[in-house]
Amino acid sequence: MTVTYTFDVFSSLDGFGSYSGGDWGGYWGKQGPELLDHRLAQYGAEQRMVFGANTYREFLQLLGPGAQGSDVADPWVARMRSLPTTVVSSTLEEPLDWPGDAHVVRGDAIDVVARLKRESAVPLRSHGSLSMNRALMAANLVDRVQVTIFPVITGQTGSAPIFPGAADFDLELIEHRTLDGRIQELVYRPTLHV
Repeated sequence: MTVTYTFDVFSSLDGFGSYSGGDWGGYWGKQGPELLDHRLAQYGAEQRMVFGANTYREFLQLLGPGAQGSDVADPWVARMRSLPTTVVSSTLEEPLDWPGDAHVVRGDAIDVVARLKRESAVPLRSHGSLSMNRALMAANLVDRVQVTIFPVITGQTGSAPIFPGAADFDLELIEHRTLDGRIQELVYRPTLHV
C-alpha cells in the first residue's frame, strides 16, 4: 500500500509562487489567524517532508539561523522544520543544517518518491519544490495538489510561476475552504489529461 503525497503550494491569483521586489512581505501581507491555525493543524499530523535541493537552499536562507521576518517564527513553520525530511539532491552533502531528522537522498526524484510512497509509514508532503513536483505530477506520483491562493495579482513582481511547462491535468476538487475571509485553499486530485 502506498501513502499519500501532497504537493502544497502558496500562490498569487495569477499563479506565482513568490515575488521579487516590491513591499509585499511574507504571505503577500494577507495572512490572518485562521490561516496560521489551519496550517499548524495540517502540519501537526505525522508526515515526512520532501524537498528538492533548490527549495531546501531557499528555506535554509529564509528559515535558518539569523533569518528574520514574522513568518519565520510562525508555529506551523517551526513544525514543518521539525518533521522528518528527505531532500532529493545530487549536490548537497550531509549533515544538513536542518532541525530534526533530515537526510539527502541521491537519485532521480521520480524514483526516490516512488520508493518513499511504497516504504513510508506516514504521508508525504512537499511545500514548494516547483520543478520537482511538476515532474512528479507528470509521473502520476502526486495524489493531492493543495493550492493556497492569496488575494493578490503580482503582474509586476511575481516570480516562480507554479506550472510553466507542466503537462495537462484534469483536477477533481476534493476539499476547499476560505480562510480569514479572503484566502482560498483548494485541494485537488490531479489526473494526467491524455
